[in-house]
Amino acid sequence: MAHPKRKISKSRRDKRRTHYKASATTLSVCSNCNSPVQYHRVCNDCGYYKGKLAVEKAVAV
Repeated sequence: MAHPKRKISKSRRDKRRTHYKASATTLSVCSNCNSPVQYHRVCNDCGYYKGKLAVEKAVAV
C-alpha cells in the first residue's frame, strides 16, 4: 500500500473537508392543512398526499 511521504497538517485536511456538510431538507406546504411537509411524503398532521387521503389518522378523544 502507498504511504504518505509527509504528514498532512490539520488545517490542510480540514480545508479539504469544508464542503462535507449537511443541507437542510426542502419543505413544501400540504394542500389539505397547509402545514410544512417534505416533498413526496405523506403529511404527518392530516395523512394526505397529493390531495388524497393516504393514511387514516386516529382522532384524539
